[in-house]
Amino acid sequence: MKAYIVINFKAYPTSYGVKALEIAEATEEVAKKYGDVRIILAVPATELRSLASTFKVDIFAQHADPVPLGARTGHTPPEIIADTGARGYLINHSEKRLRLDQINYLVRRGRELGLETIVCADTPETSAAAAALRPDAIAVEPPELIGTGIAVSKAKPEIITGTVEAVRKVNRDVVILTGAGISNPEDVEAAIRLGTAGVLVASAVMKAENPKAKIEGMAQAAVRALKAS
Repeated sequence: MKAYIVINFKAYPTSYGVKALEIAEATEEVAKKYGDVRIILAVPATELRSLASTFKVDIFAQHADPVPLGARTGHTPPEIIADTGARGYLINHSEKRLRLDQINYLVRRGRELGLETIVCADTPETSAAAAALRPDAIAVEPPELIGTGIAVSKAKPEIITGTVEAVRKVNRDVVILTGAGISNPEDVEAAIRLGTAGVLVASAVMKAENPKAKIEGMAQAAVRALKAS
C-alpha cells in the first residue's frame, strides 16, 4: 500500500516556467527519498510536455475536455494529453465542473489511452456515483473549504468517513483521496487515519516559501500514518 500526495499547481504564479521546474525538481527529490509515497503533480497544459519529459515523478493534467479530436478550438482532448507523455488527468475539479456523462466519457477514454484518472467530488453521494464509473481515484473536496486552510478532515471528518463507506459499497478498488483545505502534515495524517489513501493539495505547496520543505513534511506524515494504520 502506498500513500498519495497529489499537488494541483492550478494557475498560481509558481505554476509555470522556472518556478514550476523548481517545484517539480524538489518533488522528485522527495519522491526518491520516500518510496512509500506516490507524489503526483497536476500541472497546466503548457507545462505537461516539458515536465513529463524532464522528470520521473508522475505528471498529470489538471483537466481534459470531454471531446474527441477535431475542430475543437481551445479544447484539450485526452489524446493530446496522452501525446505529451503525461500519466493522467484530473476530472471534475470544483473549479472545472462537468456533467456525469462527461465524467464517464473522460474516465472511459482515459482507460482506452492508458491514462489514469482522478475524479473530484463534493459529497459522499457524488463520490459513490463517480466511483461506479471506475476511475483510478476519487478525491472528495467540499468546495466551500478549498483554499481556506481549514482541512475537511478537521472541519467535516464525517464527509471523509461517509465517502469511504459509500464508495466502498460500489467500488472496492478505487483509491480515495481527501482534498480541500489541506495545509500541513497533520492534515495528511488525519486524512489517512480516516481511511483515505492520501491528499489532494494546492495552495499549501504552491504558495509556500519553501515548497520542498512543505512537500517533505507531508511525505513524512504520510509515512507515519501508514505505519500506524
